[in-house]
Parts: sequence; structure tokens; C-alpha cells
Amino acid sequence: MKMVNPESAIILLVIPQNRFCDQQLLELKSVFAEIPLKTIILSKSGNEAVGEKKTRVLPDGILVDWDKKLLPNKKYDAVVVVGGKGAKNSIWNDPILPQILTDHFRAGKVVGALGLSVVSLARAGLLNRQEVSAPHDEKCIRELEDAGAFVVEEPLISSNRVVTAGDDSSGRVFGKKILELLGFN
Repeated sequence: MKMVNPESAIILLVIPQNRFCDQQLLELKSVFAEIPLKTIILSKSGNEAVGEKKTRVLPDGILVDWDKKLLPNKKYDAVVVVGGKGAKNSIWNDPILPQILTDHFRAGKVVGALGLSVVSLARAGLLNRQEVSAPHDEKCIRELEDAGAFVVEEPLISSNRVVTAGDDSSGRVFGKKILELLGFN
């Protein structure tokens, strides 16, 4: 895989509209800032989002306009879906997110999700016959197994440019794995 240019690299972070996992988002942002890579944060409404621990974030825009934040015909270098309790409401049923994930994966980009948002990768059809890391949540695990995924007891799984992390404490490790897959060591 060719190295991504840090000056032009852009990572899309998709967050639940509310009750996103503060720790995941903050750790991802700090890891990506070390390079420094540009990150774009989008949510379903684009309005201020409040995390589970009351962190307030104003996204850069709304998910439906994901391609308006870029030059024409360009893709993000990676698409990462942040988890949190709000994922079941605003991430699982989002009609646009699976299309964005599939589109980027087919274009050879890195895609990933943390916590309850791992379901977004299943709904995009990217986890069939893949081992995945997922939180201990009955509905989440059922959704992943129905999509053909094999849930394993690992904090982080990376396979074929798809990265999954099951718990809230893996933001830094997850971010480093994304950087590694993009060619930053």
C-alpha cells in the first residue's frame, strides 16, 4: 500500500448525533494530530453533539454532505465511525453511512469503527466472513453475526483495510493502527 501524503491526508470521523464516546473521539483526534493529519467530523444533523461524558463537539457538517467537504472526485484516506451509546439511534439506521463506507472500501481506502458503531460496517456488507472486535452488547453481537461476522475476544482486529475495536479504551491503539495502514510509522 502506498504511503499517504500527510499534507493532503484527510480522515473522516463520523460521530453519533448525541451520546458519542468522548474517550474514543478525543484519543483518535490526539493520535491523528501527532502527524498532523486533517480530520473532518460529521454527524447526522451537523448540530452540536454531546458525548456520554458531556464533551461538546460542533461537527464540521452533516453526513449527507460528506462529499462537499472535499475537492471533486476525491475520497477520504480513511473513514472512522466513533461509537457510544448514541450509535444505536443515529449510526445503525443511517441510510447514507453504509454507502460511504462501501464506496471508500472499494476505492482501496481504510475503514473502521469502534464500539457499538461496528454495526455500521456490518450494515455496509464489509464484515462477512471477517473476525471482528465488538462490545459485549447482545443486539450488537446478534447484528454482527447475522451479517456473517465472527465476533472474537480481542480489543482490536484489523483485516483487509477494515479495523474494528470493541471497547472505549482502544482509541489510541485504533488511531495508531489507522496510521499504520495509511503508511505512517
